[in-house]
Amino acid sequence: MDIFGKENYFLELQSNGIREQVLVNQNLVIIAKKLGLGIVATNDCHYLKKEDYDFHEILLCIQTKKSINDEDRMKFETNEFYLKSKEEMIESFKNLPEAIENTVKIAARCCTEFEFGHTILPEFKIEENITHLEYFKRLCYSGISKRYPKDKYSEDYLKKVNERLEYEISVIDKMGYIDYFLIVQDFINYAKSVNIPVGPGRGSGAGSICAYLTYITDIDPLKFNLIFERFLNPERVSMPDFDVDFCYERRGEVIDYVTRKYTKSHVSQIITFGTMAARQAVRDVARAMDISYQKADMIAKLIPRDLNMTISKALEINPSLSEIYELDEEAKNVIDMAMKVEGMPRHASTHAAGIVITKDEVDSLVPLYEGQGVVSTQYTMTILEELGLLKMDFLGLRTLTVINDCIKLVKEVRNIDVTFSMDSLNDEETFKMLSEGKTQGVFQLESEGIKNVLKKLKPSSIEDIIAVISLYRPGPMDQIPRYIENKNSNNIRYTHDALKPILSNTYGCMVYQEQVMQIFRDLAGYSLR
Repeated sequence: MDIFGKENYFLELQSNGIREQVLVNQNLVIIAKKLGLGIVATNDCHYLKKEDYDFHEILLCIQTKKSINDEDRMKFETNEFYLKSKEEMIESFKNLPEAIENTVKIAARCCTEFEFGHTILPEFKIEENITHLEYFKRLCYSGISKRYPKDKYSEDYLKKVNERLEYEISVIDKMGYIDYFLIVQDFINYAKSVNIPVGPGRGSGAGSICAYLTYITDIDPLKFNLIFERFLNPERVSMPDFDVDFCYERRGEVIDYVTRKYTKSHVSQIITFGTMAARQAVRDVARAMDISYQKADMIAKLIPRDLNMTISKALEINPSLSEIYELDEEAKNVIDMAMKVEGMPRHASTHAAGIVITKDEVDSLVPLYEGQGVVSTQYTMTILEELGLLKMDFLGLRTLTVINDCIKLVKEVRNIDVTFSMDSLNDEETFKMLSEGKTQGVFQLESEGIKNVLKKLKPSSIEDIIAVISLYRPGPMDQIPRYIENKNSNNIRYTHDALKPILSNTYGCMVYQEQVMQIFRDLAGYSLR
């Protein structure tokens, strides 16, 4: 025995209705007495309630690709493998009360607590003997001369830049996210330094001038009237989230850099679960129950393919399905069991983009899972966020890869160096091409519907393109004709004069969330928080 002594060792007893288990228990008690060990009562749990036994049998058949009628299938001999109550366990081990007492003692040792709402960021190490805040300020202010050269911007504009910067830094510091910005800018600037294509930024993070000045994003939030409070808000504390696009083929190099910097024990992939959708649940259950393929196919096809469709919802909206459910006992059994299976994890895989970076070693904070040689967290992305861990999305975007390949080809074939600058946003030939609907292969502008919109709109600025993409969605689509009419008209009417400076860029149409926030601030007196 080791230094902990015999009192820390136990032999496990179970009461599950299996005859051989009774014989094993009797001998385990004898062995425990001979060796001076403890005994502990447990119960193997494979399902929650006793009545879930049949459901568990079906799940086993689905997993092992067998049917319920296969004689050689994997199965449990009894229905005792559920989460038993205290009273049931005491009754099962009434002749060995010390086994129950030891169960309680071990459970007390295993007690742990999770702390939610507290952010645990990894430390960004700097070599200089200055605070992280001072280092971050230096990065931001050094970016001003590059992003806003004095020969191109007025003193008033530069004053706005400095005011916005000071405000953002104060909020970021107050909320404890200085290291977050330092971590993100570090791996993005690494990617750029080794010529890995990186997206210009999108989502609410583009509203931060600090992100712009540290080259996390390449979009001037002042030019496009983007609001910082959409990204970080002191009155609505939540983890900031930069969605960063990298070249699809070289995304892995950035993850490798982060892994080297913070070490393998502090970086992990994130698990994701494929779940059983409505139709698939019906087909899997029918196969497990040995129902004919034709019948299973008939039932499954009665479930609409709509997004987020469930079996119970399909029963409500499809009279044919509800009729079969009421009149056909076999179909009813399949559908009832499929509703239990629906939404359950079908398989585990690695999240396509998510990476978690931790302050302490990952396995000291969350359990890990190894599948196909890849180690990932056993917790999904949303749970990791709730635990306050830093989750980053390293998104691989094929469009960036295609653009980069195109630039290389232009250099090889025509010996022309293609570079991008903000002046490129005013290229007349490009807008002429867009106005003619020649957008095959242009990201988000290649559907026939949006081509027709472009032909009618005749876009003349980057703001027009942004507005079209924002409006071409199921909700705001009705605003497209008004937007086109107002662009081609000098007779734009505003409900109130105060709306003009807010909606002038979108020809009097309310398109963006930022506009809604500004309207509430200017007309109703709300703060942006």
